[in-house]
Amino acid sequence: MANEQNKDFNAMLQNSKDMPKTQIITDKASIKKYGGSRMFFAPPLEYDRVMKLVPHGKLLTVGAIREHFARENGADFTDPITAGIFVSIAAWASEQRDVDKTPYWRTLKANGELNEKYPGGTAAQKSKLEAEGHVVISRGRTNIRWYVKNYEKAAFTL
Repeated sequence: MANEQNKDFNAMLQNSKDMPKTQIITDKASIKKYGGSRMFFAPPLEYDRVMKLVPHGKLLTVGAIREHFARENGADFTDPITAGIFVSIAAWASEQRDVDKTPYWRTLKANGELNEKYPGGTAAQKSKLEAEGHVVISRGRTNIRWYVKNYEKAAFTL
């Protein structure tokens, strides 16, 4: 995303885009990769709702949210592309609101990685997580990425 300061993310959050829905996919490589043909699409507001459930000191991954939606809706998996986009929309929408904030910084990418697409990038997310007692470490020499150390120990169960 670009020019985030000029976008109305709360309007995007409210746009369900004809979701929720389940779609049957036929691409054999995708079926093998995701373990089935029933792909679920959750609307942006549902990602925001689930992200708001995570209490102080706990963490959630986008993958766990996707698994939750698939399980709750009888699908094999939840679309990973829209999941990433909608988690970012929820984060930016929260930053644009004065009330009803979403603790988006508690939602991590796979393997406990911080999300560079959140408001303020990984530096802001790192600061918020450390303020809640989490230890954030870097990996890599040239392409440095940030992760919550032992994030699994703080996992929030949906």
